[in-house]
Amino acid sequence: MLHVRMITPARLTDEVVALARRTVGTTHLAVLTGAALDPPGDVVLCDVARESADELLAELRALGLDDVGSITVEGIDLTLSRSADRAEEEAPGEGADAVIWEQLTEATHEESTLSITYLTFLALATMIAACGVVLDNAILIVGAMAVGPEFGPLAGVCTGLVQRAPRLAARSLIALLVGFAVAMAATTLFSLTMDALGQFDRAMLENPRPNTSFIWQPDPFSFVVAVLAGIAGVLSLTSAKSGALVGVAISVTTVPAAANAAVALGYGEFAQMWGSAEQLLLNLAGIMVAGTLTLTAQKLLWRTQQGRMLRSPGAPSGSARRKN
Repeated sequence: MLHVRMITPARLTDEVVALARRTVGTTHLAVLTGAALDPPGDVVLCDVARESADELLAELRALGLDDVGSITVEGIDLTLSRSADRAEEEAPGEGADAVIWEQLTEATHEESTLSITYLTFLALATMIAACGVVLDNAILIVGAMAVGPEFGPLAGVCTGLVQRAPRLAARSLIALLVGFAVAMAATTLFSLTMDALGQFDRAMLENPRPNTSFIWQPDPFSFVVAVLAGIAGVLSLTSAKSGALVGVAISVTTVPAAANAAVALGYGEFAQMWGSAEQLLLNLAGIMVAGTLTLTAQKLLWRTQQGRMLRSPGAPSGSARRKN
């Protein structure tokens, strides 16, 4: 269940309450008349099943409530209520399969912002990976993968394409490209500094590196793994399974490939640099293609499921029938 808090001008309160009442999957409806001070108006509260949240939010925005009032959505960790149980049963589909597009768009918008923090995390992750590739240390490579924040912009590109939000897609792509450019430039300087301090040398890069040589030697499995990771990453975002993102982060070699390319560039090892760049592009492309297709499939499947429920005998008017 999700908790929705709305501030509504008095002239819209009745309409908002009626909308909440006719949306299957809502319960615990309350109205606090005149309680809102900024902006002034009434406060309307309700709980809604995750499956019905996207429909409710879309209709509230169609009323223009986000312009003249506010809509706040919070997750509910625990609710003990027979009414809530009944609302979840009546809502269409399963909560784990539902996509709340407003929430996804907002999350990816925030995570794809080209900020100092984002650039710092990406640069630090790439520098850690640089130490890993030079030392042939797989543990450092895994650590760098977990630190890297690049999945946010990747998800933003996918969401922008599916939702036909060119600004989100463009800003996410810019964050991705600028972020890796800055991180690789910083890592090149870092590797040259480490070389001057006697910590890195060319021989360490040229020696056989059985634990990390895959980073600059892309093969068909590079793209396959990126596709699988892209699917898992998008599903983890849409189903709020954030723990799965850690697994996605350490499945693909975006940050390590960028690090190996930066170190190889510093030493003039252009064969490794181009191999690493190819690995990086394969992984980025695989994730974006898989993520976009996954979101598209979720959108179509969810609409199909809701349509079948609406057409089924005995389905309540205006929404979906009760679950079995």
